[in-house]
Amino acid sequence: MSGSYVGSELELFEAAVTWKSYLRHQIGPHLGPRVIEVGAGIGSTTRALSTGRHERWTCLEPDSEMAARIAQSVAEGSLPPFCEAVSGTLSTHSTAMDQVDSVLYIDVLEHIENDADEVRLASRLLRPGGRLVVLAPAHQWLYSPFDEAIGHYRRYSRSSLAALTCEGLRLTTLRSLDAVGLLASAGNRFLLRGAHPTPAQIRLWDRVLVRASRIVDPVFGYRLGKSVLAVWERIPGG
Repeated sequence: MSGSYVGSELELFEAAVTWKSYLRHQIGPHLGPRVIEVGAGIGSTTRALSTGRHERWTCLEPDSEMAARIAQSVAEGSLPPFCEAVSGTLSTHSTAMDQVDSVLYIDVLEHIENDADEVRLASRLLRPGGRLVVLAPAHQWLYSPFDEAIGHYRRYSRSSLAALTCEGLRLTTLRSLDAVGLLASAGNRFLLRGAHPTPAQIRLWDRVLVRASRIVDPVFGYRLGKSVLAVWERIPGG
C-alpha cells in the first residue's frame, strides 16, 4: 500500500449507506473500545462503524491528504472526538502504538503486497482476546479492470483468507457477504465490467442488491458472496 492512493472510488462508495449499515451489523460486535483502522481512506467507514462506546479510534492512512481530510472531519465534528488521524502504515507506526482491542481492515488487505506479514504485524498489536477484522473482495475469477485500476494485488477466497492465520491468532468467524451482488456480477459483470462503476450502478447495488443480500445471505449460511469477512482472536499467551 503506497503513500499516495491510486484509486478514485472512495467518494462513490461513501454513498453506499445500505452496505455500510450491513457492515456495522456484521462487524460492530467484534470492535472493542480501542480500535486501529488501517487504510481509513476518507473516513466514511470510520463514520459508519464508530459509536459512542469507543474510547479511541486511530485512523491510520498512508495517503497524507486523506489523513488530513479525516483530521478535518474530526475537527468539524462529523467524526467523533475520540477519532485521531495518523498518516502512515502499520509498519511505520506499530512500534510506537499501544496494544488495542481491535485492528480493522475494510477493503484494504488486498492493496498490500505482503499480506501475511501485515497480518502478523497486526496480531502483535492486539491485547489478549482482541480481534483482527478483515473484509476483502472475494473470488479471483472476478478480478476486473476495476480491481487493477484501484491497486488490488488479489481477491480472496474463504480458504486463502483463512490461510493467513498466524501464530497467536485463532480464526473465529469466516463469512461470505453479498450473495445477490455475486450472482449479478457472475451473470453479466454488471458492476465491474469497466474500469470504474458509475454512480447509478453503485446506487442500484446498494439500494436493491445489498438489501436482498441481507435476506439471502443467512439462507446460504454466509457461504456465498462478493465479499469475504474474517475475524481472528488473539490467543492469551499466544
